[in-house]
Amino acid sequence: MTLETMTIEQFENGVHVATINNPPANTLNLGIQNDLIKIIDRVKHDPSIRVLVFKSAHPKIFIAGADLGQMSNVEGPIDYAEGAKQLQDVFNALEQLPIPTIAAINGHALGGGCEFALACDFRIMGSGTIGLTEASLGLLPAAGGTQRLPRLIGSAKARELMFFSKRLNAAEAQAIGLVTKAVEPAVLDEEVYKFANTLAQGAIKAIGLIKESILAVDSTLEAGLKVEREAFAKTFLTGEPEEGMKAFFEKRAPNFSQQLTT
Repeated sequence: MTLETMTIEQFENGVHVATINNPPANTLNLGIQNDLIKIIDRVKHDPSIRVLVFKSAHPKIFIAGADLGQMSNVEGPIDYAEGAKQLQDVFNALEQLPIPTIAAINGHALGGGCEFALACDFRIMGSGTIGLTEASLGLLPAAGGTQRLPRLIGSAKARELMFFSKRLNAAEAQAIGLVTKAVEPAVLDEEVYKFANTLAQGAIKAIGLIKESILAVDSTLEAGLKVEREAFAKTFLTGEPEEGMKAFFEKRAPNFSQQLTT
């Protein structure tokens, strides 16, 4: 797999770390989008990838958001709605991955950078600021931000953040549930890896089916319950319940990671 703006490394227990490196500011351009599509496709076909972490090579920026210069210098008619849909589709595919995903935020994650992080399951933040600041430019979040942020922190607080284009530090973001955990910048990598490694030793296939069920929560209750019971039935095809229940009766910790490549 050839990547233009990212590198990906494998660690123990199937933890994989994708490092975003798109100078000068990790702008959310087509290069990052195309690489993300490639990584998503690889995850779908590679069972050795149990947890996926995204981090940045830039010391102060996670992802800077859209390329404003490119947006302002385009000549001729532009289908902005179609352009937004393309990025929405990429982030939807990221959100729907059947494994846990973590955004390791080591710097500013504003606008599209925040929307990228919102499409991940967890956000662990060490430094910088995070927020959907598009209204300060006369724009609005169009890569899922107006939908995911209210679902995560509630409509009232999401309106406040978006209407006022607020930028939150790590502690402020943790206080309202925007990030999972705020940590000291010096220990961000260590904390993220511990978190990812714990997840990777869990029942990853069951976790993927939990994600599938959670994503149905905005449908009707009847439809959501149907997704849940069908997902429950699928767990018995993964081999994980066999190990989990065997470990329970043997009074030991289950070894789900033994299915690393199955």
